[in-house]
Amino acid sequence: MRVQLSHPHRQVEIKGPKRTKELLRELNLIMEAHLVIRGDELVTEDEILADADQIEIRPVISGGA
Repeated sequence: MRVQLSHPHRQVEIKGPKRTKELLRELNLIMEAHLVIRGDELVTEDEILADADQIEIRPVISGGA
């Protein structure tokens, strides 16, 4: 699957299928700190991502004023 990471900006190819949490573990990313998006939909940690999927991973950003 093609994985687009937003921060730092890079693109990697990962062999699927695998669960979202396995993908994040392989990329050394914390599930609670990232949003995983397939197409226009957020995916949960237990969803299976297919080899043909295009995935975007964005960091969760929060702040206050």
